[in-house]
Amino acid sequence: MSEATNGSTTVAGEVVEKIAVAAARAVPGVADLGGDVARFFNSVLDKVGLDEVGDASRGVSAKVKGSDVTVNVVLVLEAGRVVAEVTAEVQAKVKEALTGYGLNVLAVNVNVDDITGV
Repeated sequence: MSEATNGSTTVAGEVVEKIAVAAARAVPGVADLGGDVARFFNSVLDKVGLDEVGDASRGVSAKVKGSDVTVNVVLVLEAGRVVAEVTAEVQAKVKEALTGYGLNVLAVNVNVDDITGV
């Protein structure tokens, strides 16, 4: 008698990035996501009516190997916020969100690219 195989489940990097974007944006003190170049191109797209293009994973990249995930987040901090507090909260929220989907988060790397109002 042979055992039935349930098959396998994979999660695309784009899905991981969307989950991470939503989690990072929800953290108080995060003004925007993405580096200077990404924000420039997105502002151009916004002006020509393509405001949804590129938004889903803006500022986030993910490396997925099986259920192991490493996430890189580039963000813009609100002026007057404590960098360590906001970045720690981003790391915690992104990890919590991805773990909720059954993923094993190896690392959430955060790069503060800019500060608003400075």
